[in-house]
Amino acid sequence: MNANLPIVLSVSSGKGGVGKTNISVNLALCLSSLGRRCAILDADLGLANVDIVLGVTPEKNLFHVFHDGVSLRDILYPTAYGFSILPAASGVSEMLSLSAGQKLELLEAMDELEDSIDYLIVDTGAGINENVLYFNVAVQERLLVLTPEPTSLTDAYALIKVLNIKHGIDKFHILVNMAKSEKSARDIFAKLYKACDHFLGGISLDFVGSVPLDPVVRQSVIKQQPFCHLAPSSDACQAVRKLARILIQWKPQDHLDGNIKFFWKTLLFAE
Repeated sequence: MNANLPIVLSVSSGKGGVGKTNISVNLALCLSSLGRRCAILDADLGLANVDIVLGVTPEKNLFHVFHDGVSLRDILYPTAYGFSILPAASGVSEMLSLSAGQKLELLEAMDELEDSIDYLIVDTGAGINENVLYFNVAVQERLLVLTPEPTSLTDAYALIKVLNIKHGIDKFHILVNMAKSEKSARDIFAKLYKACDHFLGGISLDFVGSVPLDPVVRQSVIKQQPFCHLAPSSDACQAVRKLARILIQWKPQDHLDGNIKFFWKTLLFAE
């Protein structure tokens, strides 16, 4: 893989509580175990929880990048699981909505890391707020996590609709979490596909698999450890490992203009 062209992937959801951050953390672990250099950007900027899921307490986070002038390398926090995190702040209202200047500052700061990682997983907040939309427009690939719950399906469709109508995004990878069976996961994907095809049209939905409902996931949350570390032979971990093998087949985009390979500056002027 060309180190100058890392793959940048958002992990998003229409609603909270679908296990999005858990997927991000365990996916990073599995990619690292496959020899890929991986980092997670906690993009739920005012309600950070990647560090909580991992049971770590970084001294600095993105708040310090914007307010104290520190670099991203200063806040890049290596974990015991082979990947690093760029932590965000928690309970800091100033981080809930980035200004255009802060967005540009973050884009330029990303240049520091582009040669040192192969994958950047952007763990966004849930819903359709400004930050969620911003990061989903900026990245190269979008992984949308939903569960078999009807509200999760409805909110996932809402996120796809806004990104498509307002920003022209038409390609999404779909992962069903907490699935009771592979059939139930495919059924919920089929409903989402049907809704998008009927009401939006021209949307490409790629079903990348499902993660089963597994008691080890709750245990890992309580112990603040990735479930792929706590129980590598568990059904949930096997599913995420399969997802990681799918991801390493993706090719980085080679047509990004300018010196910023992570994000497109043009999105700043399309709002």
